[in-house]
Amino acid sequence: MDASTTDAWGIDARWLDVSDTEHLIAESTIAQLREVIGDPPADLLDRAPIVARPGDALEVEAADVECEDGTMRTVDGVLPEDFPLGYHRLRTADGRERRLIVSPGRCWLPEGWRGWGWAVQLYATRGRGSWGIGDLGDLRTVTQFAKDQGAGFVLVNPLHAVAPTPEQEASPYLPATRRFRNPVYLRIADVPGADAVDVEGDAGPALNDGELIDRDAIWALKRRVLQRVFDAGIDETALRDWWWHQGQPLMDWATWCAVADAHGPDWHTWPAELVDPRGAGVADFAAAHEREIAFHAWLQWQLDRQLRAATEGITVIQDLPIGVAGGGADAWAWQDVLAQGVSVGAPPDAFNARGQDWGSPPLVPWRLQAADYEPFIQSIRATMAGAGGLRVDHVMGLFRLWWVPSDGGPEAGAYVRYPYEDMLDIVALESHRAQAIVVGEDLGVVEDGVREAMAEHGILSYKLLWFEDDEPTQWPAESMAAVTTHDLPTIPGLWTGSDMAEQLENGTGTAEELETGRTSLLEHLPGVPDGATPDEAVLAAYRRLAAAPSTLLSATLDDALGEERRPNIPGANSRPNWCLPLPVPTEDLAAHPGVQAVARVLAEGLHPAVPASKHKAKKAGKSKKK
Repeated sequence: MDASTTDAWGIDARWLDVSDTEHLIAESTIAQLREVIGDPPADLLDRAPIVARPGDALEVEAADVECEDGTMRTVDGVLPEDFPLGYHRLRTADGRERRLIVSPGRCWLPEGWRGWGWAVQLYATRGRGSWGIGDLGDLRTVTQFAKDQGAGFVLVNPLHAVAPTPEQEASPYLPATRRFRNPVYLRIADVPGADAVDVEGDAGPALNDGELIDRDAIWALKRRVLQRVFDAGIDETALRDWWWHQGQPLMDWATWCAVADAHGPDWHTWPAELVDPRGAGVADFAAAHEREIAFHAWLQWQLDRQLRAATEGITVIQDLPIGVAGGGADAWAWQDVLAQGVSVGAPPDAFNARGQDWGSPPLVPWRLQAADYEPFIQSIRATMAGAGGLRVDHVMGLFRLWWVPSDGGPEAGAYVRYPYEDMLDIVALESHRAQAIVVGEDLGVVEDGVREAMAEHGILSYKLLWFEDDEPTQWPAESMAAVTTHDLPTIPGLWTGSDMAEQLENGTGTAEELETGRTSLLEHLPGVPDGATPDEAVLAAYRRLAAAPSTLLSATLDDALGEERRPNIPGANSRPNWCLPLPVPTEDLAAHPGVQAVARVLAEGLHPAVPASKHKAKKAGKSKKK
């Protein structure tokens, strides 16, 4: 990673595209981003967290450390090899205090373990007991048949919450929070007390009849029923006990939801007295709306219980989006840490000549440090919780992010760098504590040094058959191998040409561009005769994938079921992205011939998978001095 052209604000003056062509950033863009970032306080380096590993030399001499467990220790320039991992407080002789984060340096990864598994868009995986959308009851069905097949993991789309308002955000990658989950995924029948209230007869299952997933109608019905259950009486003592352990973050989320119910899902449009989450106006609102706030906290309790039941006995890898909605709960709670007037995106490239704007406000690097990395820590920890795995979407964002000014397009942006060594060590610490495998989605433009840093920290790389020029047998063992993703064609869609036709219909490229792209992807299926069926093409692709020595081998249910439509076509705004259900009910997946065939192909490429907890985790490498 070349930071030689990075200024004091962390802005890169130039960048290299995928063909190594250099591009210079306009001075006006740099000046604008400097103003957005602002000047860090002069004493930031003296009070920013110290992130280290046992055995590391420290940047301070003699200091007292109050450890997480309340014990006191003294350090003198070097952390002892037996120093406890965790989040501590360090105090120097001159009275300065700062956070000391001690990390193992490597993510938890069972030594010698390999596994195959299913990649699942949960909302699409609806069964006969669902109410129009795949839910945590369906996830329990998927994890059970996956275990029965010998799978070692299930990878799911982000389950994070959106605003509780009538118009529901469809994209799982633009949540209101990365710390709490979406109650639309609750299985109503599994909520204690649901059997004692009016659940409106067959209205819920009838939502399965729709060709698309209608989140607005689904949430309207689920919310009415859930409110009835809550109003009929719950175990308030148990709720308060669970709530107490969640602390201020849950209070902030539940309060934001209650205010959003009253004033809309964007905190920028709220009355002035409600903009400051620590202000007197919010305190007064909370006091006057205790019952509404408790309802939203109770929903999270039910989600926690159902998720843990659905993931029992198997690793479920949860997806962490790159950011959150600018008007959402996390942006409200951490508005002094997030940049205003810019959003995260990607520069122009071979796949999108205009670049991309993903709509999420970025964290300001120095403000993140001044906040003791707490926004990042909470997001990582909450997404890992209760499941055993984490996929970091656009993992390059831990190193640098493309900032897009609100008054210009993606082409007018620039890269801003982040303290990646600290952030990777924090991921490793949270992984160690949760015993969670971590995968980094490193697709697209990846600068030199990123994958080496990931490997050093035990973060698995992401290898796609559609993108890799090397044979799968040459892929690194420290990786997750897959054929495609939610943003790329399914094998049936590519093979039949229907995906190209849909892209052309949605105006995401010219016929020539799309045909060239399709031809380049088909080159990754050598030896498959032109007259092969889509099912034959699917098995041929997964036979190639099964030859990879990757730690994790992943197959999509979409491919196994012969689904030609991918979940999402980026840039196709008139298409029902994220709203396409799978063609087979969840209860029938295990017996489906395509699902069984793909499972056999991947299982044959591995030794029988066993739960990761039965293996010894790899030890961290030698501590690196900082």
